[in-house]
Amino acid sequence: MVDWLREVDGAIMLAVHVQPGAKRSEIAGLHGDALKIRLAAPAIDGRANAALLAFVAQRLGLAKSAVELRSGQTSRHKVLWVLGARADAVRSLLGP
Repeated sequence: MVDWLREVDGAIMLAVHVQPGAKRSEIAGLHGDALKIRLAAPAIDGRANAALLAFVAQRLGLAKSAVELRSGQTSRHKVLWVLGARADAVRSLLGP
């Protein structure tokens, strides 16, 4: 199994490293044991967190409500929970 992705209690746990303020939102590969995601949104007033949830949901074809920020609200290292997706689909759509 990939370090940045785990199945836990019917949900998918994603460990991500976020780089806010990038030119465009994109998956940038791995950063240690986390998936690196560059976001065009700035890290001001929670905009980067909202953009992260919307970006991941859009990439997976899920509603924004299916992606939840579990930890790391003010950190670059975040843990996301994804409901309603299979691990192999997440790996193929988000994996580097």
